[in-house]
Amino acid sequence: MDYKDQIDLSRVPKHIAIIMDGNGRWAKKQGMPRTFGHQHGIDPVRKITEAAAEIGVQHLTLYTFSTENWNRPIEEVQALMELLVRAIEHETPDLMKKNVRLKAIGDISKLNSTSIEKLNECISKTANNNGIELILALSYSSRDEITQSIKKIAQDINDKKISIDDISEELISSRMMTSLTPDPELMIRTGGEQRISNFLLWQLSYSELYFTDEFWPDFNQQSLYKAIVDYQNRERRFGKTSEQL
Repeated sequence: MDYKDQIDLSRVPKHIAIIMDGNGRWAKKQGMPRTFGHQHGIDPVRKITEAAAEIGVQHLTLYTFSTENWNRPIEEVQALMELLVRAIEHETPDLMKKNVRLKAIGDISKLNSTSIEKLNECISKTANNNGIELILALSYSSRDEITQSIKKIAQDINDKKISIDDISEELISSRMMTSLTPDPELMIRTGGEQRISNFLLWQLSYSELYFTDEFWPDFNQQSLYKAIVDYQNRERRFGKTSEQL
C-alpha cells in the first residue's frame, strides 16, 4: 500500500517531531553491538528529511541525544560523538544540495569541541537555505529548557524590563529554544515505547502522538507517510466539541 497517495497535501503538518528510538535494540536483534544500530540510524534521517520536504513539511525536529543519554556507557557516548562528527561532515554537501537548513537545540556546550565545531560549521553553511528546517535536539532536556525559560523571565522581572502581569503563554514560548519555530502538530516515536521522554514538553501540548513498534533503522518513507495519514484521519478539537468543528 502506498500511503503517500492517501495524503492530503493541503493538510500536511508544518512541523513534525520524531523520537528516533530503537537503534540499540535493532542491533541487538542482529547480534551486533549497539553502535552498529546507531551507524544504521543515519540513513533514515536522510530519507525521512527528504520525504518530509517533498510533501511540504517545513520543520523536522529529531531527538538525537538527550541529557539522560550522557549516563550511557562511556564507550557508547564516545562512539556517538564520533558518529555525529562524521555524519555532519558527510551530509553537509547534501544538505546544501537539497536546500535544507540545519539548526540545533539543547546544551550544545556539553558536546566535545570537535562536534561543536563541525556542527556550527554546518549550521553556518546552511543558514541561508530556505527549504525544510532540520532541527537536531542534542544534549537536550525539555525540563531544563523550561527551567531556563523561567530564569530568563525572572531576570527580566528583576531588571524591571517586564512585570509579573506580562507573563503569558506567548511570553514563555518566546523564551524557549524553539521560539522561532511553530509547535509540532505531530510527534512520532519509533521503537515501541509510548512515552515522551523529556522531549518538547511545552511544545507538544496539543500535538498528535503517534507510536510505532518499528525500530528507527527500519523506519522509512512509507512509515512516515503512514503516520501522516493516521494524523490526518484524527479529529483535532482543541477543547471544542465535534459539532463546533
